[in-house]
Amino acid sequence: MRTTMTAGPDGIVVGGGPAGMFAAIAAARQGSRVLLLERNGRLGRKLLITGKGRCNLTNHCSVEEVLQNIPRNSRFLYSALSACPPDRVMAFFEENGCPVKTERGNRVFPVSDRSQSVLDCLEQVLAREKVTVHSGRVLRLLTEEGRITGVETETERIPAKWVILATGGLSYPATGSTGDGYALAAALGHKIVPGQGSLVPLEAEGEDCGKMQGLSLKNVAIRLTDEKGKLLYRDFGELLFTHFGLSGPIILSASAHLTGRGTVTIDLKPALTPEKLDARLLRELGQYPNRAMAHVLSSLLPRSMIPVVLSRLELSPELSANALTRPSRQALGRLLKAFPVEIRGRRPVEEAIVTSGGVAVSEIDPRTMGSKKVPGLYFAGEIIDCDAYTGGFNLQIAWATGFAAGTAAGGAKNNR
Repeated sequence: MRTTMTAGPDGIVVGGGPAGMFAAIAAARQGSRVLLLERNGRLGRKLLITGKGRCNLTNHCSVEEVLQNIPRNSRFLYSALSACPPDRVMAFFEENGCPVKTERGNRVFPVSDRSQSVLDCLEQVLAREKVTVHSGRVLRLLTEEGRITGVETETERIPAKWVILATGGLSYPATGSTGDGYALAAALGHKIVPGQGSLVPLEAEGEDCGKMQGLSLKNVAIRLTDEKGKLLYRDFGELLFTHFGLSGPIILSASAHLTGRGTVTIDLKPALTPEKLDARLLRELGQYPNRAMAHVLSSLLPRSMIPVVLSRLELSPELSANALTRPSRQALGRLLKAFPVEIRGRRPVEEAIVTSGGVAVSEIDPRTMGSKKVPGLYFAGEIIDCDAYTGGFNLQIAWATGFAAGTAAGGAKNNR
């Protein structure tokens, strides 16, 4: 991974993920000579695994709708998202040989259904804009009289008029997100909000989830509450039982709101009121009075969930339908409408899709992504303390902040 630069760079982008590549392109289009440094042997390693290898590259919605899907520091991103909204991102890929399509939930994917197509497109534009790409790990940012003057890598010092840090967070460290950027920013006096996993599965107490491992539930409603019973989040969609607890789209989004222990309460029959559900239970029980409860419930619940539900109600699977008491039937209805899973916390940050935390937004200019402390230093992507729900919103943040940082850094005033 190396292209040749005939003269020294005007500026350096540290990190070859989505935000870094977009920032490098934006800066080059401002007329800057740009050096892109990536510590891995290749660009976009994390990009390749997003969207289960399909790359959900943005969400086809308005800026306000994007902001509604960013639980923390959303208003900080208003200027960047307004300058580079989802429509502009989609147009960029369409115009550069990567056609896109919109699917359920306004999620945008490449028509090829391959994240490699997105990376190929970005690499081709980088080459066309004459961005120089080198492998290298930055150990220190160089300054003089408080202003950026370059970077120091493991092998050399490279002078530059500006630097954009786009090094990612702490999630998926195998892709290069190991928190390097936090240390580089902190060394120059920046406040770092401690990183933790966001969009991460949740660990449950007990063995019930493990008994239902692999079971995916669609069209269910959830409520997430904290230890004191305060409502933190609610959602509707798909979840997955795992050997350790819960995962799936609505659980990943819920995780952004949980800081400790809590409870996920699942409404397994959100389309039915308690009264209509009770009427259905009466109908099922009356239709098959001599059948065992394990068989009666097969029309209401997935197979692997039935033993867990009966166990929670302390009912035998062999109990005949006509022997079910009214209080037990009512308890069954309540459990189907409010199936609680006690949560002891999030999975490790290394398993998270994105990192919550990073450089404090109070120290970054929201229009340019420039540091308020160190002239010539900019930030883009996950290193900033902003993260969003699933659905393409986190990559939209990467594109928008990368565009803002690259456009500002690469402007003529920084290259004189």
